Parts: sequence; C-alpha cells; structure tokens
Amino acid sequence: MYVAAGGVLLLYLLLGILSRKETVEETEQTLLLPFRKMGMFLYKRACMRKLPLFSGRQVARDLERLHPGENVERLCARYYVKKLSFSLLLLFVGTLFSLAFFVKEQGERLLDDSGSVLRGSYQEPEKELEVTAFAGGEETFHILVQPQTLSEPQIRDLYRAFWERLPEVIAGRNPSLLEVTEDLELVDSLEGYPFAIQWESERPEFVSSEGKVASVEESVDTVLRAAVSYGEWERLEEISLRLVPQLLSPEEQRRRELEALITRSEAESRAEAVWTLPQVFEGRQILWTEKLRDHSLPLWGMAAGVAVLTFFLADKDLHDDLEKRKRRLKRDYPDLVQKLALYLGAGMTVRGAFVKIAAEYEQGGQKRTGEGCVYEEMRYTCRELQAGISEGAAYEHFGRRTGLQEYIRLSTLLQQNLKKGSSTLLSRLREEADKALAERIQNSRRMGEEAVTKLLLPMVMMLLVVMIMIMLPAFSAVV
Repeated sequence: MYVAAGGVLLLYLLLGILSRKETVEETEQTLLLPFRKMGMFLYKRACMRKLPLFSGRQVARDLERLHPGENVERLCARYYVKKLSFSLLLLFVGTLFSLAFFVKEQGERLLDDSGSVLRGSYQEPEKELEVTAFAGGEETFHILVQPQTLSEPQIRDLYRAFWERLPEVIAGRNPSLLEVTEDLELVDSLEGYPFAIQWESERPEFVSSEGKVASVEESVDTVLRAAVSYGEWERLEEISLRLVPQLLSPEEQRRRELEALITRSEAESRAEAVWTLPQVFEGRQILWTEKLRDHSLPLWGMAAGVAVLTFFLADKDLHDDLEKRKRRLKRDYPDLVQKLALYLGAGMTVRGAFVKIAAEYEQGGQKRTGEGCVYEEMRYTCRELQAGISEGAAYEHFGRRTGLQEYIRLSTLLQQNLKKGSSTLLSRLREEADKALAERIQNSRRMGEEAVTKLLLPMVMMLLVVMIMIMLPAFSAVV
C-alpha cells in the first residue's frame, strides 16, 4: 500500500508542479483550485493528442442547447475540466483514507520484531494471531493468544443430560473420543444449557487445553478435565481420550511438530505479560512475521473506481439536465403562446412582442431563480435581431435550438406570417394556446398518476410498521 499511495501522491505532486501556471476560473472553494489546475493541464494535453474521451459530439450538442449563445469550445473545456478535477479530488481523498487505514491496521500488530507477542490483561478477551514461520520453509498458523491469567477460575455446575451430550459435541470430526486423530471441539458453553466449561489437559504435550491434538506414533491414553459451573454450584468431571496414529506426509508431520512447539510455548508463558515465540526448530533459526489483513488496497481500488465512474457518469447527468430543460420548455409553451396572442391582439408586431416578453423576463425574478428556459431563448433571439439577422432566420433558429416539435411549429407559423402575411395568425395562436394548455393538463394528470404509483410502496411499508406497532403489544399481553 505504501508503494501504491506513494506513487499516486508523487503523481499528484508532479501534476501540481506542471500545472501551477495554468489559469482557471475563480471558485469559492479554494481547496478545489489545485485540482482545477491539474484538470486544465490534463485537458489541454488530451486536446493536443485529440483523445476521443474528451471530444464527445453528444456532449457538445447538449452543452450548446443548455447554454444558448455561449462559445461551445469554452463550454466543453469548462465541463471536462470540472469532471477531471472532481475525479482527481476523489482519487486523492480515497488514497489518503486508504493510507490512513493501512497505517491504523499496522498499528494494531501483536507481534514485534523480536518474536514477542504482547498479551492483554486478564480482563480482555482472547486475541487471534496469524503468523508465518520461516524455518527451512514457509508455514502459516492461526493462533489464539489467551489473555494473561492471574488465578484459576471457579469450577461450575453440570447437569446429567448436559454431560451426556457433551462428549458427542467435543469429538468434532473424530469418530469417537476413543479414536482421536483430529483436533477436538472444546467448547466453553453448549447451546441450550446455562453452563460454562473450562478445559484442562492431563498431558498437554498430546492434547492442549484448546483441543489441539498432536500426532502420535502409537496409541496414547490421556484424560481431559472439565470444570463445569453454574452459579454457586460447581463440579469437576473427567473424559477419557485415546489418541491413535495418523498417517502423515513429511510436510504434514513437520507442520504438526512446529505447531505443537508453538502450543507448548504459548501454554508455558501464560503467566507472563509478553510471550516470546520459539526461536529455533530442528536446529534452524525461525524468522517470524505477522500476517495482517490489509483492507487498504481494496479501499483504494474502490476510491479509484468511484473516481472513474464519476467521470463517465457526468455525461449522463449532463443529458439529464438537458431532459429537465426540455420538460421546462414544454411547461412554459402555453404561457408563451398566450402572451404572444395577447400582445398581437393589442396591435403589437411579432418582433415587438418578442422584445416585450424578453424584457419582462429580464426585469422579473425568473432570471434570478434559474426558471424560464424559453425566455432565455427569446432573449438570445432578440440579440440576433439586434445583430442584423433577419426575422425569419431568427425565428427558425429559435425553434431549432429548443429541439421540440411545439416550438418548431410555432417558428414555422411565424415565418409563414412574415413571408405570406396571414390575417389568421392571431386566431391560430389562440388555437395553439388552447391546444398546448390541454396537453399540459393531460401531462399533469399523467404525472400525478405516476406519483401515486411511486408512493404505493412507501405507503405499504408504513402500513406494515403501524400493524406491527398495534399487534406487538397485543401478542405480548397474551404471552
């Protein structure tokens, strides 16, 4: 993890140095300024190489529709720099979190460089230690490090039925306790019985108190003592065992012997605060290393994946913004046609009505709240007229920029009026307004029906919660 994090941070340092002279737009979040400069640096290099990842035609079309009248290249540059800077920020923060997580896990090590394991106090639970031994080979062991004990615990109660069932449970994978070859399942409690058990082996070199069974070359009889207790009642029982030889390969035999050496060393040092692992095995020095569970690399990989996913999903968000804009344009269409019909009925020209509606929008509060996309398009049309573009071309551009059939139909109607003249323009606008209003009412009803369907699942869940709240006290009273 140190290598991965170091490489990423070094890359960020290099990007920061190379992009220090880049000029970007000022933002309120000064913390994002370095990442915006890095994004600008990478975007320029990508444009120089003409990478398709930063030259999507659909993105350019969507931006042009969302921001009519603005320079498309500048819009694309601002959009891609924002995407890159946000992805770089996510990757940087994810790398820092992964590195901190890795350092935290390293700080929880139990095994030091001298091969000593720090035990907890008698009030702490047992700890699990995963170590790798290098002694002419590499072996990995899972060890339960018992806490430091100060005195022998009390012996507890055992009922007859409990004791009759216990031998079957502790036998584990062995056929019976008279044919023991595998480790025993020395449980400290049994489900369904309120008893606590503590185990003690008569011959720990063959069977440990944790149930670890050593390999034997001939049958060995031994005894396990169980101190069973419940409240103030206690009882001591003995269970006879017979260990039988197991056919092992040389590698398995060697592992069993090393495991038995670890077990004996752990049992002999329980009264000590520090447990030193065996240093020599078969005349060779043992090198111990602790095998830690490293979750930092998956976390870092997740952060990198989120950063990449965010970069690519930004295009979908852009397209969703365009769809929202289209819905707002549809919603504003009846109001626009009604206003045009009103001003034309008052004797104004089409051009004068356009200028009047755009001026009212600019003086009102819609511009500040970000509403009224259609009026922004009308303001752009007015600027085109002031720049000398003909009315017909300006109305055609107006309908084409919106991309909706309703506005294209309206622009066609206005163009026909300019070319041929039409005394029925006012009546046709009123008909168009009535038709658009009816469509908006129908769309509102459909959206209301969809909202009711979406609310059905939360309502059912709330009903279940209410039923549980009502029925639970009733069942409790019956019990």
